Amino acid sequence: MSLFDIVFGCWHKRCSFPITIRGKLRRSTTAASVTGTYVVCLDCGREFPYDWSQMKMLASRPPIGWAPERATIIPGLKVA
Repeated sequence: MSLFDIVFGCWHKRCSFPITIRGKLRRSTTAASVTGTYVVCLDCGREFPYDWSQMKMLASRPPIGWAPERATIIPGLKVA
């Protein structure tokens, strides 16, 4: 593994054909538990959920970020 890969990670450009797991084996892989179908990155081996209806790879986990909630402004309210 090169320093470039350590810093920037894998881009997941080369992936396998979508694999669908049926029955009890569906719970065995985290990626398949989302949609039942997953693809594997041929460079790093990571598994990603795949959506057949959108024909694309989905994020394996929701993006972590902070989004502010909308504030309700009440007229005449004074903040201490």
